[in-house]
Amino acid sequence: MRSHSDTGNSQTTPADTAAAVIPRRALLVLLAVIALTGVYLVGATRSGGLAPAAASTGTITSSAPPSTIGGVGGPGITVSGTAAVAGTPDTLRVDLSVVATATSVTEALAKANGAANAVQKSLLGSGVTKKDLQTSGLNIGPLYDYTNPRAPRLTGFEVSESLTAKLRDLGRAGDAIGKAVGAGGSAVRVNGVSLDLEETGALVSEARGAAFADARTKAEQYARAAGRPLAGVVSVAESVANPSPIPMAGADVLTTAAKVPIQPGSQNVSVTVTVVFSMS
Repeated sequence: MRSHSDTGNSQTTPADTAAAVIPRRALLVLLAVIALTGVYLVGATRSGGLAPAAASTGTITSSAPPSTIGGVGGPGITVSGTAAVAGTPDTLRVDLSVVATATSVTEALAKANGAANAVQKSLLGSGVTKKDLQTSGLNIGPLYDYTNPRAPRLTGFEVSESLTAKLRDLGRAGDAIGKAVGAGGSAVRVNGVSLDLEETGALVSEARGAAFADARTKAEQYARAAGRPLAGVVSVAESVANPSPIPMAGADVLTTAAKVPIQPGSQNVSVTVTVVFSMS
């Protein structure tokens, strides 16, 4: 009879199996923890490092506006400068019309055409160029007698032709208007006269320089107040205000060839610049 203690036929009990499995599971769990820790550390390093504990409570934002006096490489100082330069008007614009009436449209139109042609011929003879003469309107309408309001009676027709002329020689402008009115006779109406400054190139250039100098003076003052030297110009933007024509008071109807007195006066051309200066 064989003994159970014989080593050649020893058997593994359930307790022995459990003892062998437990250390193996513990080893696997430890390896998993180490792997997850490594993945977390790699991710934190790629995103710029681990955030401080205080930063995990939320995002901090600021509503303070940026300063107009920036640091090196910043927006710098933004200032505006303005200057106005006076000039003498160089162009006179006159709006004329001729009005004729007759019992028929044909006759009224012929009268108006005759007066308009006489006015144009006179202006051309006074030195006005063809490019500065422009027909600006034509109106033909009936005329009625309203003595009996219930039955108005047609009495004729009225034709009105309008003409605009630019006179660039102000020394001769008054004489030219007087002669044109005399040529057209009682049919002529002077609807309006205005003075304009068209040649503004030199005035704008002068005003531009003065406006920029004004802006630089302001920027230098701000730089001194900030305790930093002024550097170069980052950007410049400008706005030019050209003068508008100045209307002149005059008679509605002129029937004589007398010279019209013209006083041109002066008009201003203004420039505003917005300049951004950097600081060192």
